[in-house]
Order: sequence, then structure tokens, then C-alpha cells
Amino acid sequence: MKPLPIQFLRKKPLFVKVLTLLFVLSSLSACSSFSWNPLNWFGGDDDVNPPVELQAIQAEISLQTEWSVNIGNGQGSNYTEITPAIDGDLIFAASEDGDIAAIATDSGDVLWRKRLRTVITGGVGAGDGLVMVGTQQAEIVVLDQVTGDELWRKAVSSEVLSPPQTNGDVVVAQTVDGKLLALDIQDGNQRWIYETNLPALTLRGTSRPVITSTGAVIAGFSNGTLVAVSAADGIWRWEERVAVPEGQYDIDRVIDVDGDLLLDGNRVLASSYQGNLMAFDIASGRIVWGMEASSYHGLDRGFGNIYYCNDRSHIVAVRDNSNDVVWENENLAYRAITAPTAINNYVAVADFEGYLHLLSQIDGRIVGRSRIDSDGVRSNLLVKDGWLYVYGNSGRLTALSLR
Repeated sequence: MKPLPIQFLRKKPLFVKVLTLLFVLSSLSACSSFSWNPLNWFGGDDDVNPPVELQAIQAEISLQTEWSVNIGNGQGSNYTEITPAIDGDLIFAASEDGDIAAIATDSGDVLWRKRLRTVITGGVGAGDGLVMVGTQQAEIVVLDQVTGDELWRKAVSSEVLSPPQTNGDVVVAQTVDGKLLALDIQDGNQRWIYETNLPALTLRGTSRPVITSTGAVIAGFSNGTLVAVSAADGIWRWEERVAVPEGQYDIDRVIDVDGDLLLDGNRVLASSYQGNLMAFDIASGRIVWGMEASSYHGLDRGFGNIYYCNDRSHIVAVRDNSNDVVWENENLAYRAITAPTAINNYVAVADFEGYLHLLSQIDGRIVGRSRIDSDGVRSNLLVKDGWLYVYGNSGRLTALSLR
């Protein structure tokens, strides 16, 4: 497919009043006091976009709880999206108030539990024998996977809202002030730093950087760009736009790349708020496919489709490498759903009331539902060996099988 012309990179019309409470001035993004009640996303009695009421479904699949474990205060009082991480046969989970635990994925047995004297806002990263989190106090904290002992912590320029990542040589993290940095895996000393300019207004959040097998670190930024640099030394490789800011007012020009990136072979896929869904060649940054879409969530794929949740909480299936919408489910509109996660023949999402929904990958019908946490679910869902792992806002981590 030929690269798309620059005219393609235009913004979708702004149509979501509900998201205005997600916006914070970039100067406030690093402020430790910013918080709100998720239910207030939907405004007061005059809100034009209230969450839709759930309708009865004809269940075709059931969800069986295999085990559950409580982790501290969960997402806490700040608007965090702390997501557990699976590495091998262990799942690592953390809470806002500093609890971190290593749990067996099959049995739910807790191997160790530690309490950090800090507020966790970004996590969890896991790999190469490490567990990594970012803090409200602008620190990266690294623990040993086997013992849970703290190996080192290092101060960075501002708050960390996404999970740090590692390739066994460096620990890479993104901060809310628009910086991407790498710390030496042994002692945490800074190897390199890459800086971008922040817009006047941004979403509260950052996408997690990814480290490719070719030695590149790829990260999305609040200015609508996707950047690739060398993991070893931070040397710039390429930069491309996922969206171009348009409009008279700052709120019209918000184009954050906040959702997790999707690595797929030699491509990396990214989406932006009020922008586009794009696929780029990992080596060169060349645009290989794209379409207009507005999302602040990550992506998943299956059955030849790319799945995303738009800014109205519609789950959309798009035929890969085309603009063809296979199906779009609007039955969870404005319910603040999580990123879509493909599992077996289904796509799973959770919502602000803590319901887990299973949709058919074929036609998008909701074919299963179970309430997991009455405090809601913001964290991305995880999948391993046919089980779903759901981390509720209250701190309850639940493993579920499909029956």
C-alpha cells in the first residue's frame, strides 16, 4: 500500500463533551494533587452524553472466577490506570498506595508482597527479572522479580503515568512533561533523554513506550507524534504524525497518543484522540495504512480485524489494511470502557461500573457479561492461556476462565 498523503492526517470533528474532564493543562499534568471521581466524567443533570443503561443480553458464554487477590487500595483517589503485567507464570500487580505483589497466574498464590513508601501512578512493567513502576513523586522504582527486594530508584523530571519497560540493557520510561528517557538497568544512571514540546492542553496520561527486537524505542506523545529512537543511545531514527492539530481553541487541538501501541510484525499501530488510527513501518516510520479515528485507548487484533474503542465508548472492528468497518457496537456508549482485548473468539472490555463484557469477534454482539468490581475497572485487561485477568479499581485482581 502506498504511503498516505499528508492531507490524510486531519482531525475528526470534536463531538465528545464527556471527555472535557479528562483534559488538564500540561502544567497541571505533573501536579500531584489532580484527581476526580470517575462518575463525574458524565457531568450533571444537563449532561448531553450520559452513559447508556445496560440492556439484557442472551448469554452464550459464561465467566468463571478462578481466584482473586486484593492489592492495596487499587487505583486509589487519583485518576490512575495502573495495569498489572504478566511475565512467565507470574502476574505482578501494584496499587496507588504502594503495594506490589507477585502472584502465580494459575493458582493466585502470592509469592511476595512489598510496600513502597510512595504513590504509584505508572505500572506495572515486568521483564528480564525486574518489576518496574513509576511514581507521583517523579521516580522510577525497580524491584527483583524473585524476591521483591528494591534494587534501585531514580528521580526523573516529572510524574510517570505509564509502565516503564526494559530490554535487559536499559529501563525506558515516559514522563508527563514530554520526555522519554533510558536508565541503565544495573544502577539506574541516565543513559539518554529525548524531549518533545507539550501542547497547551493535553489528556492526563501517556502511552507506554515499546522496545522492538531491532533495538528501537517507539513512543507516542501528546503532540500527536510517534517517535522512534535507538534503545542503546537515544539517537533519533524517525518521527511521524498520527494527527495534526486543528481548530481555534486549545480543546479542539488535543491530539494525544495515549493508548498503548500495538506491535504487529514489522508494523507498529497507534491511535490518537481527535486524529487517526495508523500503521507505520517499524524500520522507517513509513505510513503503511491508516484511517480517521478518535481514541485514547490501546488496540488489539484478531480474525483479520483491528479493534479499537472510540471516544464515545463504541467498540469498532476494522478490516486490517482497509477502511472497512466490519462492525461497530454502540451498546456501551459513554460507559468509559477499557481498551479492547481479544481472547479466543471474543473481544473483552470492562466499564466504569465494573462490568466485564464479551463481544463476538464475528459480529460484535455482546454474548457474555459479569460484574467484577463495583468500584469500576480502568485498567487494561490481560490474557494468558485462555484466562482473563481483570484489575478492578478497588484493588481486586481476578482471574477468570471462559466456559
